[in-house]
Order: sequence, then structure tokens, then C-alpha cells
Amino acid sequence: MRDGDAVEPPATGVGPGVGRGYLDPYLAGVGLGLVLLAAFVVMGRGLGASGAFTSAVTAGVAAVAPEHAASNRLFGHYLAGGAPLRDWLVFEIVGVAIGGLLSALAAGRFRFAIERGPRVTDRSRLLYAFGGGAVMGVGAKLARGCTSGQALTGGALLSVGSWLFILGAFGAGYLAAPLFRRQWT
Repeated sequence: MRDGDAVEPPATGVGPGVGRGYLDPYLAGVGLGLVLLAAFVVMGRGLGASGAFTSAVTAGVAAVAPEHAASNRLFGHYLAGGAPLRDWLVFEIVGVAIGGLLSALAAGRFRFAIERGPRVTDRSRLLYAFGGGAVMGVGAKLARGCTSGQALTGGALLSVGSWLFILGAFGAGYLAAPLFRRQWT
């Protein structure tokens, strides 16, 4: 693609004939808000993702080294409630994966590919993705919650710390975007 080439925006909406369209962002936002409200009403807590991964790690450590898992403060906390893989956040993440797959299939966008710019190899793109994911995972444990939990649940509860985090995350994203843009163009 050359400078000045027009890029067609994706169609919005879902259903037959839409092809590679995306759901309208305002409709998706309302839907996400209703899911968050349902989570508070039904489960008594909001949405998040990092707890599910901690539950999975706890189950793995408990299977390999049960004494160590029981004596560790973090793992012990997750084991105190019984089977850590029965935590509702584990089911939430499984549902997110299944829902994403069904959405991609319904919109005709499912394919195996590595999204990258023309100046990045598949290998470096995967290294950047996994490296960034590892940094985010460590940050989620240090912050005692992931970005989805901070933004959705903390934001909905009007937590000042969560709103400051959201503003900081978006600000950092806008500042860092020019550094990474040339890899995608």
C-alpha cells in the first residue's frame, strides 16, 4: 500500500451478507455493559481475566507439588475454596474463547494467520506478542488485577485508582503508538 491509497473501512453489523463486518462499537459497548451488570447481579463480582490464569497455574502446581502449593500464600488462597479450576473466572475465560470463535465463524473472519506489518517477520511478531503478554501478566499480578478488571469492574464501581489507571494506560498507548506505527505501515 502506498501513501494516499484509500482503505475501505470494514462494514458494521452482523448477519448474512455482511462478510467481514464488525459489530457496531456502541452496540457492543451496551452489550458489554449488560454482561458486566449481569456478572454483578448473578455472581456478586465483576469481570476480569487474570484470576482465571492464576487458578490454572495453581491447579498445575498443586498437581505437581501439592505440599508446595498448600504452603504458598498465593496458591493456598486459591486452593482454600476447593478445586481452583471451578472458579467462575475460569468459565468466563473459556466462554470468551468460545464466543470469540463463534463470532469469527459467524462473520466469516476465521482463519489461521499472524497479523503483522510489512516490516516485521512472523517470528519477531510472535516474540513481540508473547513478550508483551508476559509483561502485561507480571503487571497484572503486581497491580492485583488485569486491565479488563481495572477498566470494566473498577471503572463501573467508580474506583479512582481504576480511572487513573485507565487514563494512564490510554495516555501511554497514545505516546507509544508513533514508535510502533512504522512496523505496521
